[in-house]
Amino acid sequence: MNYTQAKQLLAANGQQQLLEYYEELNEEQRASLLSDIGKIDFSVLENLHSEYSKTLGKLSPADALSVEDIAKDKEEYEKLGLAALRAGKVGAVLLAGGQGTRLGSSLPKGMYNIGITRTLTIFEQQMNNIKQVTDKAGCMFHLFVMTSDLNDAATRAYFKDSNYFGYDPSKIHFYEQKLAPACSKEGRIYLDQKYKVSMSPNGNGGWYSSLVEAGYDIFLKSEGIEWLNIYAVDNVLQRICDPVFIGATIKSGCACSGKVVKKVAPEERVGVLCKEDGLPTIVEYYEMPPELAAMRDEDGQLTYRYGVILNYLFSVDVLNKIYKDKLPCHLAFKAIPHIENGVRVTPSEPCGYKFETLAVDIVRLMGSCLAFEVVREREFAPVKNKTGVDSVESARELLKLNGVKL
Repeated sequence: MNYTQAKQLLAANGQQQLLEYYEELNEEQRASLLSDIGKIDFSVLENLHSEYSKTLGKLSPADALSVEDIAKDKEEYEKLGLAALRAGKVGAVLLAGGQGTRLGSSLPKGMYNIGITRTLTIFEQQMNNIKQVTDKAGCMFHLFVMTSDLNDAATRAYFKDSNYFGYDPSKIHFYEQKLAPACSKEGRIYLDQKYKVSMSPNGNGGWYSSLVEAGYDIFLKSEGIEWLNIYAVDNVLQRICDPVFIGATIKSGCACSGKVVKKVAPEERVGVLCKEDGLPTIVEYYEMPPELAAMRDEDGQLTYRYGVILNYLFSVDVLNKIYKDKLPCHLAFKAIPHIENGVRVTPSEPCGYKFETLAVDIVRLMGSCLAFEVVREREFAPVKNKTGVDSVESARELLKLNGVKL
């Protein structure tokens, strides 16, 4: 994109301020800025004055396979799942676009060291979890790693320097998620530097559309991959491409499935897998009406008890039919560093918006979803904070409980 094209594009969208310092820039900086402007998705700004708020329909608890139910048919499920893995029908997608900012690190979150007496990063621990499955299956599956512009180079370099943790490098594929501009409350897109537009990853809801944009939909078809297991980088006990999970999903006939744990309390900060007007949906903890969150069955269990852990299995065939459907855009009000009066400022209070879509919103579009309960202490150790709840500290304790040497 050249200067004239950029100027016309910005004028058409009322964002001419992005070229305010153009004359001060050197040639390399000008090229960088023009490149950024060409990547802006201006359509996200339409959500600014119509912030998404979930209007809930009629909710009912999700049908689920409990831990006890799964144990009864585990052998059958595992056999089905292992057969699918050995036939190359299952792949995995690691959602790893974030930084370790909340943990006090500027590195990709997956590079955070959770070891105590030795170095053990989140990436390495998750790859160790994968090895348990591949050893049992006797084969490796394709792993797609979704990075972002913020951490792509560092993530690729770390995997290479770590010899891909013993995994076949031809089966690990990196791709970047799309970015969305950050803007003021009034809708003026910020400059992060005089030569750089303020952009941030657009949320994990675009994981499949970004994969398609990278050309991997053709690869999935050529490889015969029918299922994709997506999982979050911040859970060090994630069990990826779990054959029992795969087999149960295939047998259920559902288009997707989600691993869930029983909530420890009504106010626990996890989304709940349930039904809305008969369709599967995930209601975030801040959207669930308090009276429903606190509701209990006759046996004392929470009625809406199944909390999601961001480990889902999706049918590729159904994904191909629905991925272009518009997902709701969630607005995050943040303190965003930006150029103000020619100087870069770092606000201490929220000053503008970032735009995100979420993977949980895809579940409803899939039409059917199996809730698959797992034992919390074995599969749910989120690393969201440095200390306290869902922290490095709590994850380390759970890893020790599962026999992991730290």
